[in-house]
Amino acid sequence: MLNAESLFDLSEFRYADLFATNDFAWLALNKLKSYMDSISYPDFDRTLVPDGKPLPETVILHEGKCISSGEIEIEYGDTTKGGLKATRNKQILEGATVIMAGAVLTGDRIALGQGVLIESGAMIKSPAVLDDWCEVRQGAYLRGYCLAGKRCVLGHATEVKHSIFLDDAKAGHFAYLGDSILGNNANLGAGTKFANLKMIKGNVIIRHNGDRIDTGRRKFGAILGDESQTGCNSVTNPGTIFGKQCMLLPNTTSPAGFHKAKSLIRK
Repeated sequence: MLNAESLFDLSEFRYADLFATNDFAWLALNKLKSYMDSISYPDFDRTLVPDGKPLPETVILHEGKCISSGEIEIEYGDTTKGGLKATRNKQILEGATVIMAGAVLTGDRIALGQGVLIESGAMIKSPAVLDDWCEVRQGAYLRGYCLAGKRCVLGHATEVKHSIFLDDAKAGHFAYLGDSILGNNANLGAGTKFANLKMIKGNVIIRHNGDRIDTGRRKFGAILGDESQTGCNSVTNPGTIFGKQCMLLPNTTSPAGFHKAKSLIRK
């Protein structure tokens, strides 16, 4: 019940090889740095996308090239539904990604898929990988080693570090995720916080079926199985694992350990 196969459907996830289906799901976090370090990242045109400085103008990424937005019309539809569109001379630039003026990208290991929107005020530190149709909203802070699948939302004032989003995972507003994994279609209510460091020394321990399993990780936030969700202003203790379709109620602190599929966590 603690392995990736029991928590996630990996059949459509582009980076499924991060997970070994029969091993503990959190072992993907142990592999994340080496995995992302081995990826080949594109080069940005630094005249248009300066390193570590706010973009002076909106930039379009299309077919591997950076393009000034001066002569391009942008339609800011629903990004995760393919509604972001860029048009030049009445020709749609299929799969165009938009980095809005005022966004900050640092480092040379950032990969953006097709139809991605990076809003003004977002800060992305490398390495970061955002697959197709992701949206990084104003004020989001990606602190490095962030990997997101398709149609994910990394929302306003949300801080993410060393974490994995599977397809359609959303952390829309005022969230914190450290050393955590969101499954397919997982959703965080506004103000959700995943605590990832115990207040006393030692590795995070998972209690399951009467056993104490040492994760080997000093920092470990939460893992949400597919279609699990949290209510507004909820908190998870270090080493919390939700099975599929769990629900953490608003203003609730979840106990650490494993919560079986379809659990309703009230306190």
